[in-house]
Amino acid sequence: MKPLIKKIKLAAFGVFVSIILVQSIVAQDTIQYSLTLQDVVSLAIEQSADVKYAQNTNVNYYWRYKNFKTSNMPKLVLSGELPTFVNSIEAIGQDNGSTVFQKVHSLTTSARLSLAQSIALTGTYISASTSATRFQDYIYHSTQFNGSPLSFSFYQPIFALNWLKWQKKTEPMVYNEAQRDYIETIEEISLTSMYRFFRFLLVQTNFNLAESNLKNSTNNLQIAQTKKDIGTISENNYARNELAVLNAQKALNKARIDFKNADFELKSYVGLPLNRKIDLQMPLNTTLFEINPAVALEEAKANRKEGSEYKRRLIEANRNLVSAKRSTGLSATLEGSYGLANRANDLPGIYKDAPLQQYLGLQLSIPILDWGASASSVKLAESRRDLIIYDVEKDRTDFERSVIVQVEQFSLLKDLLVTTKEADKVAANGYLIALKLFQNGETTITDLNIALSERDNGKRDYIYSLQSYWEAYYKLRILTLYDFEKNAKIGYINPLLSKQ
Repeated sequence: MKPLIKKIKLAAFGVFVSIILVQSIVAQDTIQYSLTLQDVVSLAIEQSADVKYAQNTNVNYYWRYKNFKTSNMPKLVLSGELPTFVNSIEAIGQDNGSTVFQKVHSLTTSARLSLAQSIALTGTYISASTSATRFQDYIYHSTQFNGSPLSFSFYQPIFALNWLKWQKKTEPMVYNEAQRDYIETIEEISLTSMYRFFRFLLVQTNFNLAESNLKNSTNNLQIAQTKKDIGTISENNYARNELAVLNAQKALNKARIDFKNADFELKSYVGLPLNRKIDLQMPLNTTLFEINPAVALEEAKANRKEGSEYKRRLIEANRNLVSAKRSTGLSATLEGSYGLANRANDLPGIYKDAPLQQYLGLQLSIPILDWGASASSVKLAESRRDLIIYDVEKDRTDFERSVIVQVEQFSLLKDLLVTTKEADKVAANGYLIALKLFQNGETTITDLNIALSERDNGKRDYIYSLQSYWEAYYKLRILTLYDFEKNAKIGYINPLLSKQ
């Protein structure tokens, strides 16, 4: 009997633990998380799909710049044939110019070690090398060695465009622009998350207002029913109360659908689980501050990628003009080599008393008749350069004007926010007064609906004003890459690069 009771107790304890665990899991799924605007922005910056794309794009530019820097470093290369075996009949050229097909049975082994370097200042390619070749002929049973103990060579284009020199100017600028563009992209993600925050907040507010309206309309209808029973309300006014309840139900159903859509959009963007319930807090304690237009413009010029981009575009325009001029006129290439070379019957022999081996060559190309193609190419490049100069000046002026305009809009929206906040308070208080008067029978349902509409519109206008204010603020951060609350430049570390 005792073992049975013990088993029952154990089973009961197991059921109790299971119930506790299930309740714990359900509770975790139903926890409501309260999020502020900064919380939503931080989540988007940390885990949204957009930020991951921005990080990988930034990594791409990092490796591009690293590849550029390493491409100008000296390169040590070991190459060779290990080995090449031939056993066939091949065409062999003779001293008298004829060709004889002979059997070839040989083994060739070679190795070459070279050190090469490009000089960006002059566009010269220089190299130093040492090499050795072993040739074994199985038909004549002989072995020969050939090689160069040490050899120097160079290759120098003359009158051609020195691409290395121009790349050395532009590639660091491209990388610098990529870093600033990464910061700008993160700030744009902040702006997008702000839009989604206020869309959710507006829908959430509409949903809460719809619930409140339905509750109040239902209460009003109950009061109207009581008045109807005692004959103190007309059929027309009673019907209006019924209609108010139906309209409130329709508004609540629509608000519920909008709420689900906004909930999905926000969670998908910031990377929150769809089963997590959230409640957004209206940013009531918004810090209002002044922004000096001169400071904003100065920071925009110093921090934004446009400052570097405008200079790079002018450099590239001049490069294209120089390329057009040098590719249509006289071109020449000078190349040469100087070193030791020898042959012997054994490997050490090629390093003994090796004679000098020298080579110097100059290749020329001179256009004589091109029917004006060269001149037209140069004129086209000049025209494009002048157009780029004009575009850069226009873009610079437009950019500076946009910063000033954004600062002015921010100041105006600050004043508008103060006004709409006060109007929201007045409208909310007016609705409470009208509701109390209606329930006491001192006003009509028409006046109550007017007060209700004013309250709802006041609340929405306040949310719109908050959104416009924060939109202007984040746009100003994007234009300047400067945090005016902390008085510091904005910067973000790419976690993918910190692992490199």
